[in-house]
Amino acid sequence: METTAFQKIYTKITQITKATCSLKASGIGYEEIATVNGRLAQVVKIQGDDVTLQIFSGTEGIPTNAEVVFMGKAPSLKVGEELAGRFFNAYGEPIDGGPAVEGKEVEIGGPSVNPVRRKQPSDLIPTGIAGIDLNNTLVTGQKIPFFADPDQPFNQVMAEVALRAKADKIILGGMGLSNDDYLFFKNIFDNAGALDRIISFINTTEDPPVERLLVPDMALTTAEYFAHEKNEKVLVLLTDMTLYADALSIVSNRMDQIPSKDSMPGSLYSDLAKLYEKAVQFPDGGSITIIAVTTLSGGDITHAIPDNTGYITEGQLFLRRDTDISKVIIDPFRSLSRLKQLVIGKQTREDHPQVMNAAIRIFADAANAKTKLENGFDLNDYDERTLKFAKGYSNDLLAIDVNVDIDTMLDTGWRLFGEYFEKAEVGIKDELVEKYWPKK
Repeated sequence: METTAFQKIYTKITQITKATCSLKASGIGYEEIATVNGRLAQVVKIQGDDVTLQIFSGTEGIPTNAEVVFMGKAPSLKVGEELAGRFFNAYGEPIDGGPAVEGKEVEIGGPSVNPVRRKQPSDLIPTGIAGIDLNNTLVTGQKIPFFADPDQPFNQVMAEVALRAKADKIILGGMGLSNDDYLFFKNIFDNAGALDRIISFINTTEDPPVERLLVPDMALTTAEYFAHEKNEKVLVLLTDMTLYADALSIVSNRMDQIPSKDSMPGSLYSDLAKLYEKAVQFPDGGSITIIAVTTLSGGDITHAIPDNTGYITEGQLFLRRDTDISKVIIDPFRSLSRLKQLVIGKQTREDHPQVMNAAIRIFADAANAKTKLENGFDLNDYDERTLKFAKGYSNDLLAIDVNVDIDTMLDTGWRLFGEYFEKAEVGIKDELVEKYWPKK
């Protein structure tokens, strides 16, 4: 970055820690960007005229007489139609070899939308994944996390959602992605010919972890531009929020803040809420929907990161490997979309709520039958049939590789009912059974 005449330059650092440096300076703004010895830094604390800067790439080798140049503004991004189809780093600089973007410069990380300017979310977002569309239907303006173990293919699911979801723009915020994951996203978007509606901000494992803190704000600022200014339906995919939270804890530990539960900073709830609350449905049609991956350590849902996330978001999607079919499924028992009742049976077919409930009830009966079997009890005829149904339900509907529209999902549900049960056993209203029960 070139320095200009009105920028403030200081050369006397009073204190240096592992990630921060402090100096006396006046007229400086919170979150303002600066360079220290040419390295990018950001103001994280101001007390009187004592200013503390967090240096993104670490403080190693910085002398006390290093040149500190304040830029006079918070991190910003140029927004415009040119962003579409491009890959950027955490600072919004192109990493795809393309030209720099020209457009309106906006500060990132501003406040979320005033509640009186919001509308109740009410538009269905189909993803083509039955474990989501059938059981945990997503609604525009919703915020929902994927909870997954680190060894699960959550980035593949994210890429699939990006390609299948009916949205005008899809914005990917990748934090701590391996180089393989970055190339995977790049190739899959490229090959599908979907690059023109996807914008990606990527921080890889080779970049400083602290830079991850900028990625969600970059993604959400871009989303606000397209949703608010252009009235577009925007889907924001953030992966992996656990690595984002780890970066928060690195910074707070280096600043000697007292850690809270699971060595996370005490501000974790508000740090996460500040991002998730950007999900919004605007009255004139634009919307921001957020799907974020939160990886679990050893399946521990009580850890501070998933625990706080669950309070802020409207449900969760839970990935697990189904040993019966050797595929990853969206677990119907642990997943939940708190807004689905706004659209199922209203924007989808009338039989949707009943098919969903009947299938999950039988799936639960199959889980009980499995427990009986494991404990050495005999199974009756109904138990045997529920087990066969459960296998078909997992394979044909819950598996993450299923890509069909909602009517086909419902028809598949009816086909499975007809294959293993009598009409009276599924407990669905007679008029719906008469209308949709598969003809032999």
